[in-house]
Amino acid sequence: MEATELRQRKPAANAQNDAQTSRDIEPRLKHGIPMQILRCVLLATWFNCCCVIILVTQVIGSPLYFINKEYYNAWMASTKRSFGLVITALTEWGCPTYVRVSGDESVRGQIHLADDGRLKTTFPERLVMISNHQVYTDWIYLWWIAYSNLMHGHIFIILKESLKYIPVLGQGMTFYGFIFMARKWLSDKPRLQHRLEKLKIQTIGSNSGAPKYDPMWLLIFPEGTNLSINTKRRSDAFGAKNSFAPLKHQVLPRSTGLFFCLQQLRGTVDWVYDCTVGYEGPPRGSYADKYFTLRSTYVQGRPPTSVNMYWRRFAVADIPLDDQQEFDAWLRDRWTEKDELLEGYFETGRFPSSLKGSIDVGQGDATQLTAAEDGYAEAHVRLAHWTEVGRIFRVIFGIAFLCQLPKLLGF
Repeated sequence: MEATELRQRKPAANAQNDAQTSRDIEPRLKHGIPMQILRCVLLATWFNCCCVIILVTQVIGSPLYFINKEYYNAWMASTKRSFGLVITALTEWGCPTYVRVSGDESVRGQIHLADDGRLKTTFPERLVMISNHQVYTDWIYLWWIAYSNLMHGHIFIILKESLKYIPVLGQGMTFYGFIFMARKWLSDKPRLQHRLEKLKIQTIGSNSGAPKYDPMWLLIFPEGTNLSINTKRRSDAFGAKNSFAPLKHQVLPRSTGLFFCLQQLRGTVDWVYDCTVGYEGPPRGSYADKYFTLRSTYVQGRPPTSVNMYWRRFAVADIPLDDQQEFDAWLRDRWTEKDELLEGYFETGRFPSSLKGSIDVGQGDATQLTAAEDGYAEAHVRLAHWTEVGRIFRVIFGIAFLCQLPKLLGF
């Protein structure tokens, strides 16, 4: 197969050697100190200004909560779409990133490329998404997957409570309906139950009379933290204490939160979508969090050579949700499978794929056509068109125009 390197593709016979070589060379910084300072100023200004605009837009729409909950939810979903545009644009302009997507038979027919070469997915409107947690930027690429599915306004993330207190961002995520966890189950459980109740009772009209629920992608990282030297050490100690087989490339998952979510959402969500993420670039045996921080990715010019995703899905009806010990064993089995997938990725430079013949390419380039023939959808993280960023400012511009309207009319 061709398509091993990001921009310069080589024949199939050299794919494995090239993949191994790329892991033996430490990723280098692209920009020196002066350029890093300039990039930091420009990107931080862009990002912070957009976040302030989004928060102001949320505050303007907040009275809708007391007037009409459906309108309020739609307003906040539009601001969430705006944030999805912000981080996608930031990645496209600040650190162009190549993503290679594959999967097993369960997602056949749901991963494609649009006519302009962008990734296009057709996952359901309601699902629970789980993923291994390699680096802090994992959520950015998964939010972009939601963008590829036109679901970037309906993603909900379970995250640690300390993020709630970040100025502007924390308040914005609160408006988004994100779920903050203190990692103390006695206090987290009622809070989580309250939020999940909202996600399953907010119904919209249905001509059939059957209950229909609002779109929702609930993102959970069962590991609870990203992979690092310290978290891996604690995970291995926990596993040894409980006689669990150690994992090579991941932290052991904790089942309590996910188990509770699936129990509460059972009957309103049919599928759990599982993503295994692997990052190309760091030397073999190292941890990606050492290389791909927010600073190194966006400021120093050292994004992953490629982000690789392997998708599969599981029917909620087939998951053991009546006994937590059974569910815990089920989840650890899935993580063992993910560990095997990651081991294969580090050996060959890519995940396997069962999607041969099912990926529509449209007007993709030669590289994308070649990859699609082998079951891989390859695309850059990018917007459909740069003018989409205008949606972020439309409410503010609209209000400014209305304020100037009397002057324009001569009053």
